[in-house]
Amino acid sequence: MDIVHTIDEVREKVSAAKKAEKRVGFVPTMGYLHEGHLSLVRVSQQHSDYQVMSIFVNRIQFNEKADFDSYPIDLERDFALAREAGIDLMFVPDEKEIYRDHLTYVDVEKITKHLCGNARPGHFKGVFTVVSKLFNIVLPDISAFGQKDIQQAIAIEKMTVDLNFPVTIILAPTIREKDGLAMSSRNKHLNPEERENAVAIYRSLEKAEALIQSGEERGTVILKAMQETIEGGNPTSIDYLSLVGYHDLQLAEELSERSVIAVAAFFGETRLIDNMIIERKNGGYQCTY
Repeated sequence: MDIVHTIDEVREKVSAAKKAEKRVGFVPTMGYLHEGHLSLVRVSQQHSDYQVMSIFVNRIQFNEKADFDSYPIDLERDFALAREAGIDLMFVPDEKEIYRDHLTYVDVEKITKHLCGNARPGHFKGVFTVVSKLFNIVLPDISAFGQKDIQQAIAIEKMTVDLNFPVTIILAPTIREKDGLAMSSRNKHLNPEERENAVAIYRSLEKAEALIQSGEERGTVILKAMQETIEGGNPTSIDYLSLVGYHDLQLAEELSERSVIAVAAFFGETRLIDNMIIERKNGGYQCTY
């Protein structure tokens, strides 16, 4: 695995790979890798021949300076995991390399109006700006993003189309712990009781699927049942629990051809997110979560 720190070095390595007729896959990260990140690498490997990963803690997507300052960094551990996963090129720029006299930002406004965007103003603008820059630096053929961060993934799909990036976005499935809790670096902040209770989010998705498979299409009914299930886990609060359309993430009253149910809840001081994609197929619905 090659480790580089400058834009010129990345472009040189990727150019050589493309000259060798290799299809380039890209997984952007902020480091502190876990199984969720590594699963994106495996998905990328299914669609490409040369794997690029970036590690860059992007200051402009943090709403709180304290969160940025406390973000965990362990590059040697990350390098070992990435090497074992089959990464060919690791790009680790510093802030000056990415943001040189930077005045331009990228945003996808409508899609980020609700859900996490409502509680984290400016967050997604920071995400889209850095992803746009990384796409232009790496010039990948495909890039993999996880379903767990569904608002981010759908907005990046839209951004890629709108700005004519020659990149295919691959949506990778959510990776879960054995009990169903969506894997996240935030899970380590849960105490044992909170960790046990947080599984109520996954159970609420199971409850929603059962209702949908029984023929229920009304958002009010599905979301009420989910809320009751989550509240059974004694969350500190439910940030949002919403049914939205897949393509624009606007609030909906009932299921459509392709919908998303998304949830964010606090257990203790830790905010956890999860979701389900619902697609109408063969006269019924397929639920993916």
